[in-house]
Amino acid sequence: MSIKLVAIDIDGTLVNSKHEITPEVYQAIQEAKAAGVKIVITTGRPIAGVQELLNKLNLNEPGNYVITFNGALVQETSTGQEVIKDALSYEDYLDIEYLATKLGIHSHAITKDGIYTSNRNIGNYTVHEATLVSMPIFYRTPEENRNKEFVKTMYIDEPEILDQAIAKIPQEFYDRFTIVKSRPFYLEVLNKTSNKGTAILHLTEKLGISVEETMAIGDEENDRAMLEVVGHPIVMENGNPELKKIAQHITKSNDESGVAYAIRKWVLD
Repeated sequence: MSIKLVAIDIDGTLVNSKHEITPEVYQAIQEAKAAGVKIVITTGRPIAGVQELLNKLNLNEPGNYVITFNGALVQETSTGQEVIKDALSYEDYLDIEYLATKLGIHSHAITKDGIYTSNRNIGNYTVHEATLVSMPIFYRTPEENRNKEFVKTMYIDEPEILDQAIAKIPQEFYDRFTIVKSRPFYLEVLNKTSNKGTAILHLTEKLGISVEETMAIGDEENDRAMLEVVGHPIVMENGNPELKKIAQHITKSNDESGVAYAIRKWVLD
């Protein structure tokens, strides 16, 4: 059965270690598009951190979709029309923020338009995230955020500090939220219904595409949900070893244009 939709993660997957799209990856995606394959960028980034890539890859035309915030937001790229939006409540945000304070780690919360932190000493990785996704940072107290619509929150800190904090997160939080580690220094906390897999299933149903006709390419734990639901899960050579256990195939690394290799070998061949 031919593949009609390919979901592609960004960091560690679509882009190389210099955060660039290689010419090989660009060309393979254009050929897949020309063959009628839906290419869906599927990322933990907010929409502002994806727009430039969508433009470069010609994925901002009518009929194209993007999955952002690890599945919490799905949009039609040319109009911005929302297909899915699973925001956190203000009470959710307060509880997540309180736990960060209790655990002694940095945190921030993200809307469609900005990154909000109540850390007076803004964390280095909050600055890193803002630079990566081209979004402004706002220092606000939790009380000042009452009317904000947060799509996701992030616990961010040095890997060893973050790992120690993760070990102390109560089970109730895992029952209540979707919690995924997207980088050694990022732990993302989202609405319980939000993950890349659910977003892909919703989108394929809307488009009339069967699961067997889907492929996903990823590298980290926040890609697990989408890799588990598609018919053809592909993991990058530079990917998490645990994810490789559920992969149908392992493609080349992101510095070797692994996305291009996967598309040519298992989609266009």
